[in-house]
Amino acid sequence: MGLYESWMKKAFTQKGQSVDEVWNDYLPLEQKIYEYILEEKIQDMEYKISEIAEKFNMTDEQAVAFVDGINDVLPEPYDVNQLEADTIVKLHIEFDELYKKMVEYKAEHLYSLPQWNNIFTADEQNHLFKAQRNARTVVNEGPKVGRNDPCPCGSGKKFKKCCGANL
Repeated sequence: MGLYESWMKKAFTQKGQSVDEVWNDYLPLEQKIYEYILEEKIQDMEYKISEIAEKFNMTDEQAVAFVDGINDVLPEPYDVNQLEADTIVKLHIEFDELYKKMVEYKAEHLYSLPQWNNIFTADEQNHLFKAQRNARTVVNEGPKVGRNDPCPCGSGKKFKKCCGANL
């Protein structure tokens, strides 16, 4: 069984619910890694999984969980199922993408770290925050179709008798 599979079995129950005590142990360790990265302004890291675990006092499974968490912002994501203790991971971190991803995942404990002030001004953080929040907002720019208007699909029927019938 791989490290990632082992982590998933520890972190989630058979029904897909998270195991609180596992996450309560992991989240402060993850936060320490991000504090280190932001404090030192590290954009490129190259470590074995076991070295990440040793450096930050965590298990190999937790180190793989960290790579899984940051995987979405990497230019070349890893297949976390293939990661083993001796696998070397090269992490190239774009801070703006990382900040936006933390906002998307609603990880307030990470995007509100004071170390972000070393990288972005308060205005830049606010701009990135709003840009990410608005990225998921659907804005219908076309005119609103009324029930008795012709259907926009072009059938010639009224909207309420065509595409709007099952709404």
